[in-house]
Amino acid sequence: MRLPIERYHRPESLAEACRLARELGDRARVLAGGTELLVRRKPGEPVPSDVISLARLDELRGIRVESGTLVIGALTTIRDVARSPLVREQFPVLAEAAALLGSEQIRSRATIGGNFCGAVPCADTPPPCLVGEASVRIAGPEGSREIPAEDLFTGPRQTALRQGEILAEIRIPPQPAGAGASFQRFGLRRGSAVAVASVAVRLVISSGTIAGARIALGAVAPTPLLARAAARELEGGRPGPEIFAKAARAAAEEARPICDVRGSAEFRRRLVEVLTRRALEEASARAVEAGR
Repeated sequence: MRLPIERYHRPESLAEACRLARELGDRARVLAGGTELLVRRKPGEPVPSDVISLARLDELRGIRVESGTLVIGALTTIRDVARSPLVREQFPVLAEAAALLGSEQIRSRATIGGNFCGAVPCADTPPPCLVGEASVRIAGPEGSREIPAEDLFTGPRQTALRQGEILAEIRIPPQPAGAGASFQRFGLRRGSAVAVASVAVRLVISSGTIAGARIALGAVAPTPLLARAAARELEGGRPGPEIFAKAARAAAEEARPICDVRGSAEFRRRLVEVLTRRALEEASARAVEAGR
């Protein structure tokens, strides 16, 4: 499939890219890794006349730590996120999730910014970032702003980006002492499978008690979803099978799945319960180990 592109823009700076995006509006598409530009278009949708390539914006690439905060440029490939020693040290659950995304070829092209801005419910990198209390820095013609990562997603394939804005960074703060996290997903085949359901969990355990809990669900709601009621079931309790099962059932109740070719809504709810329980068990073990 070919898009009848009339103009291909290669801005030299982020400011220039934002200016072009504002001027061209809906006529343009922003190109990062390019793995979703064709597959995202549905029949009947307007065909973009312009493409704004971010290929020359090295300022949007790379992984670094600033005052303890893990900063990942939006053009950083999924492969680099999965293999980064900094990510593995600072927030390993994100590296684990990135390693499960697509095939090696896709991971080598796809970017973490594209995985966020594609805003597909089944994206693998947002749920771990949500439990890690990540924020995103957004650049625009009037400057930059920072919002919680969960606020970026407003609907399927819809984001809070305004006209002319471009996602610049994902920022993950230092994790609390005694924190452990896990990411669990289910796909219909082992390689390159789109998630039918996914769950990320972060637990903070202090003196044998769950001092904090965050649970994020993927592929079972219009957007990545923080299961707040399920997390409340855990806080103040002692980690163990009973409380984990109760929280897993609560997470399944919070899910808002649909029926499609990959599975029924009921199947997805059951997956959420199973995956949440597994994630809680692994996150708990990791939190205990981190606290030693």
